[in-house]
Amino acid sequence: MPDLSSSLPLGSASKSTPSHTILILPGLGNSGAGHWQTQWEATMPNVVRVQQREWDAPQRSVWVETLNTALLDMDGTVILVAHSLGCALVAWWAMEYGHAAHANKIAGALLVAPADVEQADLPASATGFAPMPRLRLPFKAIVVASSDDEWCALPKAKSFASDWDAQFISIGALGHINAQSNLGDWPQGREYLAALA
Repeated sequence: MPDLSSSLPLGSASKSTPSHTILILPGLGNSGAGHWQTQWEATMPNVVRVQQREWDAPQRSVWVETLNTALLDMDGTVILVAHSLGCALVAWWAMEYGHAAHANKIAGALLVAPADVEQADLPASATGFAPMPRLRLPFKAIVVASSDDEWCALPKAKSFASDWDAQFISIGALGHINAQSNLGDWPQGREYLAALA
C-alpha cells in the first residue's frame, strides 16, 4: 500500500462504522481514562475492548489466544484498533491464525504507535513478543506513527508497515500517541478508522 507522510484528508470518510464491531486492543498496562482508545469505547457504537488477563506482565501466547477467542465469539465483521504492544499482538495473531477461516471476519486494522518489541529497553515483563512478525497481513491495515515515539523510531515503524503491506501515516511529533499526547478522543484517528471501514 502507499506511504502517506501526512494524514488522510479530514472529512474524507464517514466518522461512523456501524457495520463493523470495533475491537480495542490496548498495549502494556491497558489504556486508562485519558487514552483515546478508552474515549472511543465510551462514545462510539459497537466498540468492544479485548480484556487480557494480565496487562502488566503479558505473555504473547496468552494474549494471542485471548484475541483469537474474542474473534471466534464475534458475529459479523470486525475492525481491530490496536495501540503499542497491541500492534505486535495483531502481527502475532496474523502469523498464527491468519489462514484460519475466521480470519475473514477482520475487515481491517488500525495499528497505532507500534511498539518496537526488539528494542533493548522494552519492559522485561512483556515476554515472547520479539522478534516482530514481518509477514504480510491478510487484511487491510493502516499504521500510524509519531516522529518522536520513544518506543519505536519512525524508520522502524515504517519498515513494519512495509512488511505488513499496510498504509503508513506519519503524524508528526505526538510521542507514543497515548494519553500523554493529549489527543482527547483523537478525531484524526477516527478519520483513519472510517477509511478502513
